[in-house]
Amino acid sequence: QVQLVESGGGAVQAGGSLRLSCSASGGTFSVNYIGWYRQAPGKQRERIARIYRDGTTHYADSVKGRFTISRDNAKSTVYLQMNSLKPDDTAVYYCNALNSWGQPLGSWGQGTQVTVSS
Repeated sequence: QVQLVESGGGAVQAGGSLRLSCSASGGTFSVNYIGWYRQAPGKQRERIARIYRDGTTHYADSVKGRFTISRDNAKSTVYLQMNSLKPDDTAVYYCNALNSWGQPLGSWGQGTQVTVSS
């Protein structure tokens, strides 16, 4: 189906920035949108940003105004620019491709750890 690899995580101080990358390969015909998700220990995985085929984007309220999702179609890569990071942003971040029914087309994989210190 679709293979995705996340990268770019790390440790950063509050107020800092990181850019995560999601490299996709495989068939993309069924892809409705690419989403970024995160999961903190003891919490459910939440969708924080998504980008549709036409470039339309949506964000969770918790990251709106601070995070930006974008894509480079030529490189088959989706990015998540994270600015003004807060300790509450600490989580494992995942990307995935989803179809029109909201079903992931790729595996969740290992994700990339983002740790924000106060």
